[in-house]
Amino acid sequence: MAARGARLRLCLWLLLHFLPQVYCEYGMVHVLSEKGSSKGKDYCILFNSQWAHLPHDLGKASLLQLQDQTASVLCSPSDVPDGGFNNQIPMVMRGNCTFYEKVRLAQINGARGLLIVSRERLVPPGGNRSQYEEIDIPVALLSYTDMLDIGKSFGSSVKGAMYAPNEPVLDYNMVIIFVMAVGTVAIGGYWAGSRDVKKRYMKHKRDDGAEKHDDETVDVTPIMICVFVVMCCSMLVLLYFFYDHLVYVIIGIFCLAASIGLYSCLSPFVRRFPLGKCRIPDNNLPYFHKRPQVRMLLLAVFCISVSVVWGIFRNEDQWAWVLQDALGIAFCLYMLKTIRLPTFKGCTLLLLVLFVYDVFFVFITPFLTKTGESIMVEVAAGPSDSATHEKLPMVLKVPRLNSSPLALCDRPFSLLGFGDILVPGLLVAYCHRFDIQVQSSRVYFVACTIAYGIGLLVTFVALALMQMGQPALLYLVPCTLLTSFAVALWRKELAMFWTGSGFAKDLPQPPLVIAPVNCPELPKDSNVPASQQDTEQTTSPTLHVKELHGLTSAAEELPDTDTKTDRSEISIAQSEEPAGQNKDDLESKCLNAEQKQLE
Repeated sequence: MAARGARLRLCLWLLLHFLPQVYCEYGMVHVLSEKGSSKGKDYCILFNSQWAHLPHDLGKASLLQLQDQTASVLCSPSDVPDGGFNNQIPMVMRGNCTFYEKVRLAQINGARGLLIVSRERLVPPGGNRSQYEEIDIPVALLSYTDMLDIGKSFGSSVKGAMYAPNEPVLDYNMVIIFVMAVGTVAIGGYWAGSRDVKKRYMKHKRDDGAEKHDDETVDVTPIMICVFVVMCCSMLVLLYFFYDHLVYVIIGIFCLAASIGLYSCLSPFVRRFPLGKCRIPDNNLPYFHKRPQVRMLLLAVFCISVSVVWGIFRNEDQWAWVLQDALGIAFCLYMLKTIRLPTFKGCTLLLLVLFVYDVFFVFITPFLTKTGESIMVEVAAGPSDSATHEKLPMVLKVPRLNSSPLALCDRPFSLLGFGDILVPGLLVAYCHRFDIQVQSSRVYFVACTIAYGIGLLVTFVALALMQMGQPALLYLVPCTLLTSFAVALWRKELAMFWTGSGFAKDLPQPPLVIAPVNCPELPKDSNVPASQQDTEQTTSPTLHVKELHGLTSAAEELPDTDTKTDRSEISIAQSEEPAGQNKDDLESKCLNAEQKQLE
């Protein structure tokens, strides 16, 4: 037993001593021309600090000559040029031997560092403990495209300095993301609530049938919530395994949905323009047979063009992110005003289910995948081994403003998913509708919006402390739900707030006082008795409207019964047509005046 224990300890010692240990860190190589005629440029490198540490400050890094030896792989002494690498940093190709063999040959021949150029995915140069102790020069991997750019930009005579600056605790672009996210939630929630209440007062307004100014809303039920979550889980898993194929489907769906959202957001402003009110001629074409206005047709062309431009130039990192954010915000606003949660119970169910969904796919899935990567983070940022190098567009993205290796190498953008805006935004919209109907001076809306902003700030703090992707709903859901619940409890309206759709019936409605509206006296119809016309003038505004419609239909029926000849039929119809039109105009004016008083 003693001999067996000794052999076990020996095996463990050998395993720990010779097992390759790899530490992956991002760094930079600052390259400039030896002639000093051009400004320097930073390139991404991937290094293992166990070979040798890199200085954190560029001023403390040694500026050495870069020697292009990419024609060889530096695996044998014959690959070393005459004179060696005296105080130089050679660039050699990856392959044919281990990293240790390459860096050992470089160090023996006087090199002060080694850059290994790779055509494949960058991996940290590994070794074992004894090899790390033998080598005292830094070694890093440089991508093949960056090597070509160095030669194209600076020529053959270049100098370089390898360094690894510290990552900033928090990037300034978080301020931009915060403003966009909170602004979208506040505007979308306010717009959705106001639009929903306005439709209740506009339901009696006559519609010309040719063009509806407001889109229909969709009430979300518990069954729809369950189906939606199952679809989200399935789609996320499919994207994880078939990313390169499905990413183009998502891009196409985003272009279509974003153009619709942009049209929906801009149409209220375009309708205020006095130009382009004319309609296209009669036709039998799809959609065009409704004879849309010219200005709305031009708006549709503009929105589709913006989406197409983004789709073509989506990988332009310099400016395409601006279009993506604009389209994304328009899409979120459209969804917030179209999808409606009718009860706080539905809001709680949706937020809690998606809370579990977000936490599971960020924190639990690393224990289930072979690579130990989070499915959510891998899909949102795009798999590193993706052949297409495409990114999902369902995020707000802002480039990092601080200079850091992480921004240069792996994550040049900070991201916030649309779900982190839409899910709490639906609760904010519900709070605004409840505010208006119980006349609470928007206390629920303001409190929930502030809670969303606080939850987003907590997310940023967690991101800075943990230095890893965070599920934003982990912090947003408790902040918004608990705040809304606390306000309802404080105001003793929790029962009405929970049921939502039934509170308007349960509340004792205050008497509605409407000031008299000076409407012109309607022309008296000779076919209607005088007693009936006197009754019309003393009825309420709502009943007055309904009776006017009844009188109009009755007036249209009377000519059919009282006519004696075909000529008298025509004359009566012609005489009553202007009167009916005048009635409609007067009804519309009265309704508009009453609507202003109600608002």
